[in-house]
Amino acid sequence: MCVSSVVGMNIVAVGQSTLIGFGVGLSLIVAIGAQNAFVLRQGLQRAHVLPIVAVCALSDAVLIVAGVAGVGAVVDRFPTALTVVRIGGAVFLLCYGLMALNRARKPAALSVAGAGTGSLAAAVATCLALTWLNPHVYLDTVVFLGSIGNQQGGDLRWWFAAGAALGSIVWFTGLGYGSRLLAPLFARPSAWRVLDVLIGVVMLALAISLVADL
Repeated sequence: MCVSSVVGMNIVAVGQSTLIGFGVGLSLIVAIGAQNAFVLRQGLQRAHVLPIVAVCALSDAVLIVAGVAGVGAVVDRFPTALTVVRIGGAVFLLCYGLMALNRARKPAALSVAGAGTGSLAAAVATCLALTWLNPHVYLDTVVFLGSIGNQQGGDLRWWFAAGAALGSIVWFTGLGYGSRLLAPLFARPSAWRVLDVLIGVVMLALAISLVADL
């Protein structure tokens, strides 16, 4: 976006579009879900937090830009593609949820806060799967945010996209690094047991919801 186009637009309109994008983006991201639960757990373990936050924020930015660029209309016209993603996502969430419940069932497998384990590649791969195999992400970012962004008109839609992407960055950074403030609580294995049970229930509920309407 060139400087001349910004000068040619009303600064107030630019600010409004950016703030609208920031607010709407945050309202969709700040919710209990697979992606947030994973970032929370990684943050509590202080394991690969920066790469995980970067993957989540960058993925959201790509999807938001795609939606504003008009990909949302294409997704609407080809529901079969979302159905395939929905089934794949449900299988993945089911497996991940069962793994979380299994961790909660075996106290010896619980991690102590500050002692994160697992490779960076495995963490990033899991994060990518939780993001890109979740059809709700496409509906929220590509379809919903894309449709609202295009209502801004002209180049203002890109300022809306920038605001939504900024909201994603702020949220995941705060969740990933702010969660370590809970480290004293999660120094107890029982707290990890509760967290993993909650994560497992959320993942299984999401898996069921993905295939309930098929």
